[in-house]
Amino acid sequence: MSMRIVLKARVYWKQREFQRIMSAIASRLQAVRDRIARAARDFGRSPREIGLLAVSKTWPVDCVIEANGAGQRSFGENYVQEGVAKVLATAGLGLEWHFIGPLQSNKTRLVAEHFSWVHSIERMKVAERLSAQRPDDLPPLSVCIEVNVSGAATKSGCTPGEALALCQAVSALPRLKLRGLMAIPAAADDFAAQRAPFRQLRELRERIRAAGLPLDTLSMGMSHDLEAAVAEGATIVRIGTAIFGERRHP
Repeated sequence: MSMRIVLKARVYWKQREFQRIMSAIASRLQAVRDRIARAARDFGRSPREIGLLAVSKTWPVDCVIEANGAGQRSFGENYVQEGVAKVLATAGLGLEWHFIGPLQSNKTRLVAEHFSWVHSIERMKVAERLSAQRPDDLPPLSVCIEVNVSGAATKSGCTPGEALALCQAVSALPRLKLRGLMAIPAAADDFAAQRAPFRQLRELRERIRAAGLPLDTLSMGMSHDLEAAVAEGATIVRIGTAIFGERRHP
């Protein structure tokens, strides 16, 4: 077999694989919506209370466009340069972009200029830079404080004990709108174990509300534990694998 035939065969199968992925996105997206609706009913909530954030990190912009064609509007990215490229490539679609990954202070300007939400505020320095760099012609940047509810050294976020003071300080910054709390707990298989850290985040939000800050958002729950998050009051679930498939690495 000649090398030209081998190369053509490889291109053909790569194209077939890409088409298969694209056609699966709409059905997976609907399956996730059904899971959210079922969990909401099971725990006495309305599905309309729960926003679906499609985490598109490492997936090409064509996958974002395919998901948008199936009715998805909100997308989440973890990597600044990759996320900004997708924001620019889809500028005419009216999408809402959320930055959900760790944010270094030297990359805050790009996020402030191109995203509508940041879920991962854990330091005042980052919040101050986002506030100073948010363009005046854009609405205030919606932000969440990330809380390390697991207490694990490998997890990002402020401690629960630091959350109130950080929320109070961030809420005073111009060009930012403090919306709520976010967490990424350690993975667990048992449903009760999944619920426990989400309950902790919900109760923390209630204490911060009682202190006078009207937080309306709990960003928690991913592909493997969204039902537990819905049970504990999630208002945004961040779903990647269940929509796009197993993660690709940039």
